[in-house]
Amino acid sequence: MLKIQTQGVHHITLTGADRQTSIDFWEGVLGMPFLFEQPNLDNPEESHLYFDPGDGRLITIFTDESRTPNRRRTPTEPGCVHHLAFIVSKVVWNQAQSRIEARGIGHSGPKDRGFMDSIYFKDPLGLLIELACYKFDPPAGSTHAEVLAEAHKLRVAAGDKAIGDIHLADAIEALVARKSGSLSSDRSPKNPYA
Repeated sequence: MLKIQTQGVHHITLTGADRQTSIDFWEGVLGMPFLFEQPNLDNPEESHLYFDPGDGRLITIFTDESRTPNRRRTPTEPGCVHHLAFIVSKVVWNQAQSRIEARGIGHSGPKDRGFMDSIYFKDPLGLLIELACYKFDPPAGSTHAEVLAEAHKLRVAAGDKAIGDIHLADAIEALVARKSGSLSSDRSPKNPYA
């Protein structure tokens, strides 16, 4: 059978409480511009808010003024969303903890994930949010996913538990070599410092 090939995330829609709670969090805390609003076309009692998470795609929220925020952790049973992760740059990552704390929001503290750094906190409705910062930049013409797929192969071959700096560095080198090639037939040049 043929696949239905996806090409990226179009949007993610969440069930919110009241309109202002969503605007205050998604734009006010996470800096996602509030782009537009219209009725939920499947339920005219709800409003449908659209936010840009930074890559031109969409996070949308169904809101209803009769619903109030509840900060209890959202369900994590099979089939439920565990968390949403958003990419941030290194300079934003360096400020994230203090900016979260300045708002009185509890958080996990920094977490080293091998190939990225993360910090977790809950939105006003109990959904776990992750801010993630890659520890590497992919070479020109490659994506983070390509580097991670290559690093995974290297990690498995080495018998290591998780992707680390050595796997990322070697993956980047391998991708550059494959994409750029070389006139040199010897892939192991002599050490010019020897």
